[in-house]
Amino acid sequence: MRQLVSRAEAVLRGRSSTYPWTLLVLCGLVYGSVMGAFGGLIWQVVYSAVKVPLLLLATLLLSLPSYLVMNTLLGLRGDIAEAVRAIAGSQATVTIVLVALAPLTVLWYASSADYYAAILFNAAMFAVASLAAQIVLARAYRPLIARSPRHRWLLRTWIVLYAFVGIQMGWSLRPFIGSPGAPVQFFRSGAGENAYVVVARMIVDVWAR
Repeated sequence: MRQLVSRAEAVLRGRSSTYPWTLLVLCGLVYGSVMGAFGGLIWQVVYSAVKVPLLLLATLLLSLPSYLVMNTLLGLRGDIAEAVRAIAGSQATVTIVLVALAPLTVLWYASSADYYAAILFNAAMFAVASLAAQIVLARAYRPLIARSPRHRWLLRTWIVLYAFVGIQMGWSLRPFIGSPGAPVQFFRSGAGENAYVVVARMIVDVWAR
């Protein structure tokens, strides 16, 4: 436990010298189980525990090839290992911060039985964790940007790319919180739909009213 805490502190300070996948998975499992506890359904707890690290890892793996190609095209291939290490640290930061916020989620569940409020509260927790991850990523990227300003452009590109893929993955992997009265499912119907097409359709429907 002490070793994990030390590794988590190193990640948050941007000093991790290893790829912190263990922290990402373990902390993701912990927060996912807390997140899925709304409604007290045991299988939703299990599914959500698996889904949180799966969401982050799948988004990372789908986004990384394009990012690596861009690094190569810009002549920054020699910095790829350090850049990926910085990205891995930021991903672990998301789950570390989520675990730190988990007691607040438990408190919220204990004080409110509103399903939609639970969704919004967890969205806020992910937003805070993502902001912390961006701070850690920016700190880890400073030496790279100092060597070549092109890394600043790549960092911004990575953030946009990751967010684009992450939104779709979040849509495909839902539900993370079980809906009251609905059967527990690992995937909800429509998991294969494009999140952006669905949102565009909603906007058109609202506009047409």
